[in-house]
Amino acid sequence: MKISDYVIEFLLEKNIDKVFGYIGGAVAHIYHSIDKNDKIEIINCIHEQGASFAAEGYSRITGKSGVTFATSGPGATNLITSIGSCYFDSVPTLFITGQVNTYEYKYDKPVRQIGFQETDIVSIVKPIVKYAVMVDKVENIRYELEKAYFISQHARKGPVLVDIPMDVQRNEADIDSLKSFFDGEEYQQLNVQNDYHIDEVIDMLNSSKRPVVLIGGGVRISNAQHELFKFLKKYNLPVVYSLMGKDAISEEYECNMGLIGSYGNRYGNLTLANSDLILVLGSRLDTRQTGTNLDTFAREATIIQVDIDKHELGSKIKVDLEICSDVKEFLEKINTQSLNIDTKEWLNHLYMYKNRFSSIIGIDNNEKVPNLVVSKIAKFLKDEVVCVDVGQHQMWTAQSLNTKSMQRVLFSGGMGAMGFALPCSIGACIASGKRTIVIAGDGGIQMNIQELEVIKRRNLPIKIFVLNNKNLGMVRQFQELYFDKRYLGTVDDYSVPDLVAIAKAYGIDSKLITDMNTLDKELEIIFSSDKPELINIEFPVQMTTVEPKLIVNKPIEDMHPFLDKKDLHSLMIIKPLEE
Repeated sequence: MKISDYVIEFLLEKNIDKVFGYIGGAVAHIYHSIDKNDKIEIINCIHEQGASFAAEGYSRITGKSGVTFATSGPGATNLITSIGSCYFDSVPTLFITGQVNTYEYKYDKPVRQIGFQETDIVSIVKPIVKYAVMVDKVENIRYELEKAYFISQHARKGPVLVDIPMDVQRNEADIDSLKSFFDGEEYQQLNVQNDYHIDEVIDMLNSSKRPVVLIGGGVRISNAQHELFKFLKKYNLPVVYSLMGKDAISEEYECNMGLIGSYGNRYGNLTLANSDLILVLGSRLDTRQTGTNLDTFAREATIIQVDIDKHELGSKIKVDLEICSDVKEFLEKINTQSLNIDTKEWLNHLYMYKNRFSSIIGIDNNEKVPNLVVSKIAKFLKDEVVCVDVGQHQMWTAQSLNTKSMQRVLFSGGMGAMGFALPCSIGACIASGKRTIVIAGDGGIQMNIQELEVIKRRNLPIKIFVLNNKNLGMVRQFQELYFDKRYLGTVDDYSVPDLVAIAKAYGIDSKLITDMNTLDKELEIIFSSDKPELINIEFPVQMTTVEPKLIVNKPIEDMHPFLDKKDLHSLMIIKPLEE
């Protein structure tokens, strides 16, 4: 069998019938193999970064490893940002790059390049993949493909890269006679047993008066949302979430206390601050969640951390009980046990927080227009996937998008890559077969705006909302706080083109909304169809902010705009910090 044909057959064996890419000379053999096989389809994007973010979206919805093909040299290097995104957010993905012929590859020769577009992509990406290899011998192709795919899905999931020279792609081999990864010792060594410490966890929860469950991206990655809801509902346990944990629990769950961290809901941070036990499921506890002054975080709470990556356990903050486990497996174990816990008094206190501090009304009793816009969009959603870009709109969405049961919300978390949402929506839409939503800012939408052509070409039912304040608001807000209100790069020497005209040039319907009083009526029209559409919502106030916000060195309960000290102290169950 021709090796490029085998690559496609291998993917089909993994039930992968949709892949993404951008053609180039070094992957022409693979494209030809795809074209000959009516069981697989490639979504040919306009830029390799667009293709790889689309593969990420596809993976997040299906659970399969998203596959991207790219040519050697610039094609391969254009993948780097999205490879990093998948690495930091633990998204299983398989990047297959073409490489120059082995007889044109420099190997260890002291020259910069021999073959045209020759680039050592394996060495470049090694810090941001779980595994990367160049298969320069035909007899290794089966072993390396099996190994790479397995690693992408094993333990903490993530990206892998397989680089295949052109002469290997066009060569032939008897695949059944080649060595299999699954017959080797390396595969056997990767399987380990976990210790779930269930008895200790039960004892600690039963001793708690004010428990809270903090969920991160690991809940969705392990497909643990059903087990999580079963656990929470049985005992009426309050739950808070990190940015990446938002869509693991619906806002319809009455004990959902919202987003925590640097831009968390005020009631979410108050919940976390006043707890006496935090059960952390699939979250790294980075400073975006804890604040920068670690001594003040959870200062009267016991912390149990469950994570599949042993290197994340207790790495950011002192943890009382570390459990290295898949979150779903841990929850399945604990759901076979019984707790003796009463959260009624604690919940009454938390409901007081939530009723007082709305995500769409500031503590000055003024409406937060951007948050209100997001909440209104949410009212028209059913089970659509929502793909969110990076900027102030990401935080408004995290704070105020009320998710429904089983709804997915996809963020770029660790990498925080502007330009993520639009191409991600292509993969998510193709994976789900449903209408898909993009929420982006005027900066991020421009970074991969070329992928509008794919949406038009395939007539994908994607609604693109651009929350447009005509500046790069997140960094501009930093400049206001820390850099003397000097706005170089965010306001000064920055501009936004006519996004409506650009969308129309691609053949996509588009509209401009400037009057927030007409938003409900406009949304009703927008959501009455599944046609692809770009909606440019220009805010009446340019200098928008994300509120509340945690200031450097402040404890998580003390967010800006600041509450009166007496007021804040009256809300605290634990001892307040003195200035």
